[in-house]
Amino acid sequence: MDVRMDGRVAVITGASTGLGLAMAKEFAASGGSVAILARKADVLAQAKAEVQKAAGKSNGRFEAYSCDVSKAEPIAETWKKVEADFGKVDILVNNAGISHAKPFETVTDADWQGDLDLKLFAAIRLCRLALPGMKQRRWGRIVNVLNIGAKAPNADSTPTSVSRAAGLALTKALSKENAQHNVLVNAMLVGLIESDQWARRHKGPAGAGKTYQEFLDGMAKGRIPLGRMGKAEEFARMACFLCSDAGSFITGVAINVDGGASPVV
Repeated sequence: MDVRMDGRVAVITGASTGLGLAMAKEFAASGGSVAILARKADVLAQAKAEVQKAAGKSNGRFEAYSCDVSKAEPIAETWKKVEADFGKVDILVNNAGISHAKPFETVTDADWQGDLDLKLFAAIRLCRLALPGMKQRRWGRIVNVLNIGAKAPNADSTPTSVSRAAGLALTKALSKENAQHNVLVNAMLVGLIESDQWARRHKGPAGAGKTYQEFLDGMAKGRIPLGRMGKAEEFARMACFLCSDAGSFITGVAINVDGGASPVV
């Protein structure tokens, strides 16, 4: 199957590293144009260079925007710049977010608000901006990146599990409202996937006396039926499929990309 993104413009948040960067590179390699959003300008510059390299001889355009998506004003200002630069947005990937999980009684009001602003309200605000143009052109794709705790939360998983579960409800509601306009809305749920956070954790007490691969293997053991952690590129290929014409009859679903780790489908 030849999954192509030619002529499509994608906005990806949290795209300077990890899954966001992997998706930006996959979209670019498939012929798409990509606007990458993240907070740190210096990291964004490097990310843009990597996306351009991945694109090869593609005719796509690639731009980077420093934006704190946890706040309404920067989102609105950045969206205007993106539309001015690209002329349209066909695809929105709400990927920004970090893992924030601890026992419920230790979660403060500030913790709750910060998590909801970054993971839920950012998606709400960006969808609100993206949908009118998508509906007018009768073509659009929205992917909300959540985690498997959205379906099956563990103990000591708040506030992330709650904000991600809200993202699941948002996905389903928007898919129902916008299917008639050929705007498809899906979620991808992250399990254990190799990323910068695991590299950082390996450097701490959890990784003492272990090679990085030994550390990763230990994290996967007993938790992932496939017996290994996933790779960002594997996640990105699924995102590219969902956002292409190849995924044209898929909406309102939440796909576990977790090697079989989730206890629920």
